[in-house]
Amino acid sequence: MEKWFVINKGADFAGIAKRFGISPVTARLIRNREVMGDEAIARYLKGGIGEFYDPHLLLDSDRLTDILVQKISEQKKIRVIGDYDIDGVMSTYILYKGITRCGGSVDFQIPDRMKDGYGINDHLIEQADEAGIDTIITCDNGIAAIGEIAHAKSLGMTVLVTDHHEVPYREITGVDGMTEREEILPPSLVIDPKQKGCPYPYKGICGAVVAYKLVQVLLKQAEKEQFITVADRKDCLAELLEFAAMATICDVMDLLDENRIIVKYGLKQMEQSKNLGLRTLIEVCGLKGQKLGNYHVGFILGPCLNATGRLDSAARAMELFLCTG
Repeated sequence: MEKWFVINKGADFAGIAKRFGISPVTARLIRNREVMGDEAIARYLKGGIGEFYDPHLLLDSDRLTDILVQKISEQKKIRVIGDYDIDGVMSTYILYKGITRCGGSVDFQIPDRMKDGYGINDHLIEQADEAGIDTIITCDNGIAAIGEIAHAKSLGMTVLVTDHHEVPYREITGVDGMTEREEILPPSLVIDPKQKGCPYPYKGICGAVVAYKLVQVLLKQAEKEQFITVADRKDCLAELLEFAAMATICDVMDLLDENRIIVKYGLKQMEQSKNLGLRTLIEVCGLKGQKLGNYHVGFILGPCLNATGRLDSAARAMELFLCTG
């Protein structure tokens, strides 16, 4: 039999409740989630879009964006390679739409669960080579694909990696005799908040949020290059936020810090989504006109999308979101 224990972490719950207009029970719950200090509590309860972290803090996001902008301006063929779960599909959609909005020559490929397995592999790389792809950008995968990326580079392709998974490492003995971890990164530019030296303040974001952050940097650069207007940039980011929120919920990320704000505003955006496929899915699931919450996304909408990658191909979910009528 499992034994359940009540967590009793100390704090002035009555004082917190009074200052923030919440119940002492809610104050205790917040403290149990390691949210401490008035600033952190205010962010937890009332955080707004203006409190998103600066996407430029992702290590090498500017360098990677510079490469993408150059490839877009030269009309090089770019392929986004994601994964077959919801986070992979949403990441793929976000990058595809962001690059498309900037005028890039871009397509996408989502691995088949049975034929390809997880993430990028030699088969997908060879297919890209045959299709004349110049640049591959991964999302929600790639951080451990050292051999595969080396193979793509040997064929003359540029490879850019966006991921959120732990970075592989080897243990080495330092000069002081202490055991240290040495990261084993793929031979490419990498954006991953978990890599050593990345100053991004919150490491617990999913692959789709990493992709969203990259698109924020890309669109800003594209605006400077006059590929798009200010209105284009704002509209695109507003439309993509709901997909970042859905991935955050369905990839079971902690709803703390920035994730909480992304989900809060992403759900509001979802209720009035401009995406025909997502609106239709919401309607078919009997949720049209309802106030959407984490439960609706995690246990109703999400499983419908996850099923595509397990029963057939997750590319069907992409097709749904790309429908225009």
